[in-house]
Amino acid sequence: MINQAIQQLRVLAEEAASAIAAAGTTAALDDVQIRYLGRKGAVAEQMKLMKGLTADERPRLGQAANETKLAIEAAIDARRTALLADEDARKLDQDRVDVTLPGRPRWLGAKHPVTQALEDITDIFRQLGFAIEEGPEIEDEWHCFDALNVPADHPARDAQDTFFISSTPDVDASNNRMILRTHTSPVQIRGMKNRTPPVRFIAPGRVYRNDKIDASHYPIFTQIEGLYVDKNVSFADLKGTLLAFARLYYGPNVNLRFRPSYFPFTEPSAEVDVSCSVCGGSGCRVCKQTGWVEVLGSGMVHPNVFRAVGYNPDEVTGFAFGMGIERIAMLKHGIDDIRLFYENDIRFLEQFA
Repeated sequence: MINQAIQQLRVLAEEAASAIAAAGTTAALDDVQIRYLGRKGAVAEQMKLMKGLTADERPRLGQAANETKLAIEAAIDARRTALLADEDARKLDQDRVDVTLPGRPRWLGAKHPVTQALEDITDIFRQLGFAIEEGPEIEDEWHCFDALNVPADHPARDAQDTFFISSTPDVDASNNRMILRTHTSPVQIRGMKNRTPPVRFIAPGRVYRNDKIDASHYPIFTQIEGLYVDKNVSFADLKGTLLAFARLYYGPNVNLRFRPSYFPFTEPSAEVDVSCSVCGGSGCRVCKQTGWVEVLGSGMVHPNVFRAVGYNPDEVTGFAFGMGIERIAMLKHGIDDIRLFYENDIRFLEQFA
């Protein structure tokens, strides 16, 4: 019986060697190991014969079983090493990069040129000591017009220029209807009502006007309103602030032109022009052949505006200005049509990426 058991172990070793050689993956090799060396494997089954042997025969069977087990383990280890090497080689071959292929383009997002201009302008005014103030885009007539000394019969309040919001009958029938703000000047009112002088802030935001679309006008655009109120603020402070901004944004050689104008909320008032960067001052459709482009309106805050927010015009003075970001960006980059900002043509937008 002992000789049969030892012979069976030799047969198992040969069978295991064949199964190990045939294993094509490490998973298949694990199955072979369990089948022959597991707790319920073939070698373990042969060891159950130990209880039917004599005291002299048991050591012989134990030695033969250990030799079979060691031989199988050695074969498994050698095969596993070879399989792992093959798998690594296949993986390296699969993951190999063909350096002769052209690179794949990476499409990255970028800020819109209007957003870039808005952030650049905001950073400049922060350097000049201005805080940031925000206000609602849906505004009431009192903040947008009445508090800013705009009379009820002013053309800007007409439906041809202003988008009115339909809401509830009681609001629509009142004298303080809701509108899409036509400028960021209402933020002046809200800002001054929330604090006492000195006040110095800019108010960036989107505004809406019922304008006819052309190369320099669009019904939705972005403005920045500026306000500075304190004792003894003068028109010279206004000119100095705007000149500092223009030279920081456009360059040290920019030319500014102040022209007398009229705004209900400032007195005196001035339009500010910048030398046209599209044509270099020779005349084009952007500057209407004048060599200058109007970029903002400005002036000293009207006393009636101070009275509307509870300030004493005999104690404080101040200046205000407002500019369109799209027009500023057009001059900065030599763009001749405001509509390009809103047509979403990737060929145009990718120039600013």
